[in-house]
Amino acid sequence: MRRCAQSLPPALTDNGTEMNEIKPGQSTELLQELHILTRDGKMNQDSRRKLKQVNHLCQFIEPLLEEIRADPARQEGIRLVDHGAGKSYLGFILYDFFFKGHADEAAGSHIYGIETRAELVEKSRELAARLGFAGMTFLNLSVEQSIASDQLPARVDIVTALHACNTATDDAIRFALARQARFIVLVPCCQAEVAAALRRNKDRVLASPLAEIWRHPLHTREFGSHVTNVLRCLQLEAHGYQVSVTELVGWEHSMKNELIIARYQDLPRRRPAERLRELLQLLGLEELGARFFAGAQELPPAPVQCQP
Repeated sequence: MRRCAQSLPPALTDNGTEMNEIKPGQSTELLQELHILTRDGKMNQDSRRKLKQVNHLCQFIEPLLEEIRADPARQEGIRLVDHGAGKSYLGFILYDFFFKGHADEAAGSHIYGIETRAELVEKSRELAARLGFAGMTFLNLSVEQSIASDQLPARVDIVTALHACNTATDDAIRFALARQARFIVLVPCCQAEVAAALRRNKDRVLASPLAEIWRHPLHTREFGSHVTNVLRCLQLEAHGYQVSVTELVGWEHSMKNELIIARYQDLPRRRPAERLRELLQLLGLEELGARFFAGAQELPPAPVQCQP
C-alpha cells in the first residue's frame, strides 16, 4: 500500500527560530517587527510564502546594486524607489541585506517607499526610526502622484513594484521613465484594464479569428493579463531598455509570479514602438495608447549608463 509522505518539521536555529526561508545574516529582529516571525521564532505558511518571494526578488536585485556600485564615475549613493510598498517588506529587507553597515549607507544611499495607506506609511516610518534605518523614507502618495512629486530625487537608479495592483504598475513604469531609472524591476498584479477594453471592443474585432483567443470571459481575463505584460515589455523596449521576463518563484507559492527586469541600454527604439502600436490596433486597444505610450517625442532624457 502506498503511504503518504510525512511533512518534515521546519529546520530551526539554536534558539528555535525557523530557518526554512531565513537567509544567513538576515535580521530575525526585523522579521519579528514585520510580523513575518512571531516573538518565539515561528512562521506560518502565509509568512513563509511572503518571505520566500521577497528574498528571491532580492537575489535578482543584488546584481543590479553591485553593478551600480562598480561604476567608477559614481559620486553619490544609490537611489531605489519601491512603489506600492504596503508594509514595506521589500524595502526593509533590502536595506537590512544590502545597505545597513555598507559604505552605501555612509554615502547617502536611500530607499523610498511609496504607499497610499497613511497608516502603513506611519508604521513604516516608526519602524525605520526604531531600527536606525536612516536611509529610508516613506511617502503617503499614489504611484501616479509620485511622478510629479518633488519629495523624490530627479534621478533614481532602481524602481521596483512588487504586486502594485492593476494600473499602478504602469504608473511605476511612467515614474521610472520620467526619473531616468537605470533598472526597473516589476512583479505585476491584478491586471484588469486591458481585459475590460477587450470586452468593450470585442464586437469590432470579432471578424478576426484572433478574437477567439479572448471570446470566453475566463479567456478574456487570462489573455488580458498576458497582453498587459507584453505591452509593458514593448513599451520599455521602445524607450531603449533591454527586457527579460521570468518566473519569480514556483507557482505553488504565487499565481502572480511574472518578473520583468528592464535594464537601460539605449537600444534601437523604432521597431518595438511600431510593434506596440500595431498590437494595440490589432486587438482593438487603441484607447490605451496613452498608457502604453511610445515614440521619440514622448521619450525622457536618456539615463546615464554604468561604465564597464
